[in-house]
Amino acid sequence: MSILQAEGQEVLKEIQTSKSVLIDCWAPWCPPCRLIGAVLEEIDLEFDLKIVKVNADDNPEFISEFQVMGIPTLLLFQDGQLVGRIAGFQPKVQLIESLKKYGLIE
Repeated sequence: MSILQAEGQEVLKEIQTSKSVLIDCWAPWCPPCRLIGAVLEEIDLEFDLKIVKVNADDNPEFISEFQVMGIPTLLLFQDGQLVGRIAGFQPKVQLIESLKKYGLIE
């Protein structure tokens, strides 16, 4: 799969139409966002998981609706429901463990 960039209603559509999806709330000026972005690219190559990047600066309604207080924040959805959130940078091994715990990957 490849990582999608989405805006506004597109993001909500991805959440509603995907079995599981990871939403990466990020901003271009945020160094930890770039670090976690690189980790997500590796995870994207290794696992069958839909990943959608949402630029926090361009999508204030989405950020507000899901109460994202800081970035990077990963929002984890299963069958349209928010099942977990991961705030801040996590190393790849730890992030994979979290994704397994929430059932997004096997």
